[in-house]
Amino acid sequence: MRAVVQRASSASVTVGGQVMARIGPGLVVLLGVAAGDGPADVAYMTSKIHSLRIFADAEGRMNLSVADAGGAVIVVSQFTLLADVRRGRRPSFAGAADPVVARELYDAVVSGLRALGPHVETGVFQAHMDVALVNDGPVTIVLDSRSPGTDA
Repeated sequence: MRAVVQRASSASVTVGGQVMARIGPGLVVLLGVAAGDGPADVAYMTSKIHSLRIFADAEGRMNLSVADAGGAVIVVSQFTLLADVRRGRRPSFAGAADPVVARELYDAVVSGLRALGPHVETGVFQAHMDVALVNDGPVTIVLDSRSPGTDA
């Protein structure tokens, strides 16, 4: 499972001209589910996203999580994070999970985050979305549940 986590001052997701999600300060999470991902990957991502200390404390140091900072989260499904472009110029998405499995695991991450407390909104699974955000910092973190050295 891969995620690009961006600290945002504000963000929204629009589908077909209709705003589907909108937050003020918080996180925008672009989430890709890989073939072979399962409950351990969900637990890793949920924990990491919730507890990443990338918001400023009273001294201006990145020391607070999204929950500590009172922020919200938008989670957007993005299978293109699993693109393999090592050969040729056209990306291969063979490493992405089957859409049925991906949806289940995506929903599990969203549910897990909601259970931990922050307000969570979502994009629309398998839809063409316009994602707008004001990247605060900018702060962008890439998470991969299968990278060597990952810890839960």
